[in-house]
Amino acid sequence: MPSNYLEKIYSGYLGMNIGIRLGAPVEPTIWTYERIQSTYGDITDYVKEFKNFAADDDANGPFYFLRALYDDAKDRDITPNDVARAWLNYAREGIGMFWWGGYGVSTEHTAYINLKKGIEAPQSGSIEQNGLIIAEQIGGQIFIDTWGLVNPGNPKKAADFGEAAARVSHDGEGVLGARFFCAAISKAFETSDINEIIEAGLAQIPVDSIYAKVSRAVLEFHAQHPNDFRACRDMLERDWGYDKYTGVCHIIPNAGVCVLSMIYGQGDFNKTVEIATMCGWDTDCNAGNVGTVLGVACGLEGIADKYRKPINDSIVMSGISGFMNILDIPTYAKELAILGYRLANVPCPEGLVESFTEHDIYFDFELPGSTHNIRISDPFFCQAKHSTEKSFKGTGSLEVVFDRMTRGEKSKVFYKPFYTRDDFSDERYSPTFAPKASSGQKVSMQIFLDQWGGNETMGIAPYVRLSNSKKELVQGYVKLVDQEWVHVEFVIPDSEGELIDEVGIVLEAYSTRKPKSLGRIFIDEFRIYGNADYTIDFNKQLSNFGCITPFAHNNGAWSLEAGAMYLMTAEPSEAYTGNYFAKDYSVSVELNPQSGHSHLVAVRAQGAMRGYHVGFDGANQVSLYINNFGFTKLASAEFPWQLGKDYDFKVTVQGNSINFAIDGQDVLKHTDDTFNYGMFGVSTRTAARTYFRHIRFMEI
Repeated sequence: MPSNYLEKIYSGYLGMNIGIRLGAPVEPTIWTYERIQSTYGDITDYVKEFKNFAADDDANGPFYFLRALYDDAKDRDITPNDVARAWLNYAREGIGMFWWGGYGVSTEHTAYINLKKGIEAPQSGSIEQNGLIIAEQIGGQIFIDTWGLVNPGNPKKAADFGEAAARVSHDGEGVLGARFFCAAISKAFETSDINEIIEAGLAQIPVDSIYAKVSRAVLEFHAQHPNDFRACRDMLERDWGYDKYTGVCHIIPNAGVCVLSMIYGQGDFNKTVEIATMCGWDTDCNAGNVGTVLGVACGLEGIADKYRKPINDSIVMSGISGFMNILDIPTYAKELAILGYRLANVPCPEGLVESFTEHDIYFDFELPGSTHNIRISDPFFCQAKHSTEKSFKGTGSLEVVFDRMTRGEKSKVFYKPFYTRDDFSDERYSPTFAPKASSGQKVSMQIFLDQWGGNETMGIAPYVRLSNSKKELVQGYVKLVDQEWVHVEFVIPDSEGELIDEVGIVLEAYSTRKPKSLGRIFIDEFRIYGNADYTIDFNKQLSNFGCITPFAHNNGAWSLEAGAMYLMTAEPSEAYTGNYFAKDYSVSVELNPQSGHSHLVAVRAQGAMRGYHVGFDGANQVSLYINNFGFTKLASAEFPWQLGKDYDFKVTVQGNSINFAIDGQDVLKHTDDTFNYGMFGVSTRTAARTYFRHIRFMEI
């Protein structure tokens, strides 16, 4: 394994997301190559400033489809059907994840419907099933970057994994794009020579394939015209353009752009993603793919700060888990590295496993330049950056410089554990979120003061902010001690039914006007951990991205009505929220069934196709179901329930025990050890109308 494996993953994943963000504002079809050139000329920076960059299919797929390594292929190589199950489990039908452009139009939509109808992978994405054009669109190479990242220095294995994943939805040349890029990413761990990297990718596809031919055409053109990428782009338009390779977004013209940008970028990360964006066609896909390759090859030092800083180590996604949709890139780099060591059957380096946690937040600032999405409320007074000068343990921390602050002047330094629609400039791929910090949990950090000026040392107060009212729950102030580490810890107070969208400290100056406070603090070992205990008051929730906060809805019509979350549906429907990795807990729901025979609470749900559902199930009956790619009844009992009446459901899962109570009376108990963690939510297996109120979640 590479000695700098973790850092290379970090730079590669950053590179992918930088490329996606750079290319997204000029995606086709409105933005043509000519329009990009006439509007922006030579692109040398992001062309738009986003409040926060919303979700993108090119990031959704590499993250969620890799979960096949946890769910099915735990101790073996993956198969197309393993990844197909991840498609069905983590996508919300018709929203988010990928482009739902219609059956027979969008390759991914077509494959998803095939899977839902029982057509298994790889038949679901085959030419035989869907025809040549649908099978050879670009998606085969845009959802596969992580398969290269977890197979470093092994282009053949990386290509095989990429092909298995791509065959869920693609075939023919579409699959070859997956093989090429996974192999190229894998090779980039061993060399920064872009020619070697491209050749490693081409070595994993047939020499007589169209993909290989367009790649060779670009390489030959570059050999004769090494300084004019636009002339090469003109050649692609003439000989390999969309007029010859039809459909919405065919892989072949875009393969040409990818090889073009890499060879003309000549090993420069920034230049490569810029060229990929300037060349048009599928700009975010192409810039994202080459961004991964060059991110690994060039390392962190090759990525310009102008591209890295707006990412701030965080992206959001739009799968079925609102908890996982908020992703911290350094933490995810650790997860990918652990998977990589597992796949290579090599022991992890000491400390890597210990520094990674799924259930909790842990930021150690050890990766070079890492900021973990920590933010500053007042950039006039404060600036934040990664530092290697001071750390509580290890080699890194977050440095916050405070500049000439006087008594009463403040700036917040905080992490954002939840988002609402107002946090975004647009609605790309409809992200939805569950809070990553909740009442009952503890927050801790180490803070070091290095004060340069002022007649009083600085003070801090831990705080959280409520997402709807924007009320700040400020804890007691702590006066820092110059040149000492101070341990700060507090319990998140009761948010009274609201969600928490900021967690951090208020930094305040105590110095009088002269001399003003000047200096810096260092923050290290930032944690949010422990058992959550919170309520969801629907009087204090919002309708965002087509969902009711903090839920991710899968089918059904959901709305806020009369202080409740209201479901009206003609089909099986679910709404999920909570920590995806929560194990033992209880969830209480006040429920009022209006029509239909099925009104359920979900627990330990690991997606749309995995979890337990318990509640009213037909006349005078309650039932417990397990959903494991199909519902099976585990237990049932008589209970004389009525429409239009309020009921208090409480479901407790602890160990392998599942207990269901109504209005304080135990009505059903069962043991099952299939799922030992997962989200909670509400659901129905049939047409129904239901009001849900006053939800409480409490970890045990």
